[in-house]
Amino acid sequence: MGANGRPELGEFLRHRRALMTPPGRPGRERVSARRVPGLRRQELSDIAGISVEYYARLEQGRAPRPSREILGALGRAFELSTAENEHLFRLAGELPPQPRAPAAGIRPGLRQLLDSLDDTMPVTVHDGRLDVLAFNAAAADLFGPIFGDGPYGHSIVFQAFTSDGLRDVLGEEGAEQLARVAAAELRKALSVYPDDEHLRSVFRELSTSSPEFNRHWERGEIGTWRSAMKRVNHPTRGVLTFDSEMLHDPESDHWVMLFTPRPA
Repeated sequence: MGANGRPELGEFLRHRRALMTPPGRPGRERVSARRVPGLRRQELSDIAGISVEYYARLEQGRAPRPSREILGALGRAFELSTAENEHLFRLAGELPPQPRAPAAGIRPGLRQLLDSLDDTMPVTVHDGRLDVLAFNAAAADLFGPIFGDGPYGHSIVFQAFTSDGLRDVLGEEGAEQLARVAAAELRKALSVYPDDEHLRSVFRELSTSSPEFNRHWERGEIGTWRSAMKRVNHPTRGVLTFDSEMLHDPESDHWVMLFTPRPA
């Protein structure tokens, strides 16, 4: 494939155009005199706001590398899902655009999974802004005292440095580990969502009120700890030990944390 030829991109565009429904005939497939399904090139280029000549060359794999603005216009014209839009950008040799924010709610199937594991293990779900979105009853039994109300009540980062019940639940070593991870995760989240006012507000609050946060922030760490061993102090069951594992849903930018109990 030459520098100006992207046949895989052209094939993808032709396939998506064939799936489009013509304007004014919702639910019905257009078939021209040549019995070609979907939209004409002219119709698609009109929706995307680009010239039909340039679009035709894109489909034929003869156009120069399209700009990110052109790719964004095509993604909107085709009404692509997040995964499909990322695929379009990669075919064109571009990095996929970063999402503006994580998905606001978890999928019903994931909610069902949490509930089904109530008697097996604690499970929590948080988003890429480090806000807890959901947890099952087993997790609420362990971590309920950590989270509270208010604008930062479900922020893992904020609670890691301000929650009164944190050290009672995790102990000194566990609380120190969480603080270190939280600061590193916040640095990563701010790089993914640099204009997110919620994250910036959390950073401002902590940097002006928590010397402990500033101590960890100055370490300059960034990243995600996918696996860890955690000890939790339960008020009636004593010290419980878990192996935690984090699973990522990149389309929603949600993180599922599973806590597998270790034998006593």
